[in-house]
Amino acid sequence: MSVTLEIQPSNIGVLTINRPHVRNALDWDAMDSFRECIETAHEDSKLRALILTGGGNAFIAGGDLRALHENTSQKDGIRLSGVMTNALNRLEALPFPVIAAINGPARGGGAEIALACDFRIVAQDTTFGFVQINLGLSPGWGAGQRLLHIVGYSHALEILMTGRILDANEMQTLGLANRITPKGQALIGAMDLAKEISKKPANAIKALKRMLRTGISTPRSTAELLEQSEFPPLWNSEEHILAVEQFLNRKKKSEE
Repeated sequence: MSVTLEIQPSNIGVLTINRPHVRNALDWDAMDSFRECIETAHEDSKLRALILTGGGNAFIAGGDLRALHENTSQKDGIRLSGVMTNALNRLEALPFPVIAAINGPARGGGAEIALACDFRIVAQDTTFGFVQINLGLSPGWGAGQRLLHIVGYSHALEILMTGRILDANEMQTLGLANRITPKGQALIGAMDLAKEISKKPANAIKALKRMLRTGISTPRSTAELLEQSEFPPLWNSEEHILAVEQFLNRKKKSEE
C-alpha cells in the first residue's frame, strides 16, 4: 500500500505516504487512498492525535508530475484541485491534533499538505518550498489562504511568487515549524508532541481546536460566542473537578 494508516497502542495514528521512489509524490491512486485514510481517522472515536509523514528521506513532493502529465485539461485541473482540497479540508476538520512530521524535502503540494496540519515538526535538514510558480501554477489545494493566515500577506506573497526554498530555521522564524529535531528524528519529535498532548483532557483539547479553527474563518464576535459555549461544560466536567481537587490537595500538603 502506498498510503497507510497505523493506529498505535497509545491511540495515536500514523498516516504515511510511502512512495519513496518518487519522493512520496501523489498519483491519482495515492490521492484516493490518502482521502480514505482521513475518513477512517474521522470514524475512529478513540484516536487522540494523528501524525502525517512520508516514507524514506522525503516528506511529500506534491503531485506526481509523470503520472499526471497526460491529464492537462481544465477538467483534469478541476478534478485534481477538488479531490485534494476536499481531502485537506477533511484533514483540517479532524477533532484532534494533526501533526506533520517533516523528515526531508517538502515541495509544492507537499507543502500544501503540511499547512493543513495543526503542527509541523521538522528535521534540521528539512527544506520547504511552494515551487508551483516555477511550473506556471499557483497553489490549488488551499495553501494560499493557509499560508496567509500563518505568515501574513507580505511574507506569503513573497514565498509564493519567488518559489524560494526555506530551511528549518527560517520555517520556525516564520511560524511554519513548531519544533526542530535532529536529522531523521521528525517522526520521534511528532510522537513526543502527540503523547504530550494526549495526556491532557480529551474534551478540552477538542474544544480548543474548535475554538481556534472557528476564529480563523469567522468574525471575532462569532468565535467568542463559541468560546463562551465551550467553557461551561468543561467547567462542569469530571476531569476539571478532579483536577481542581488534586491541585488543592497538593497545595494543602505543601502548606502543612
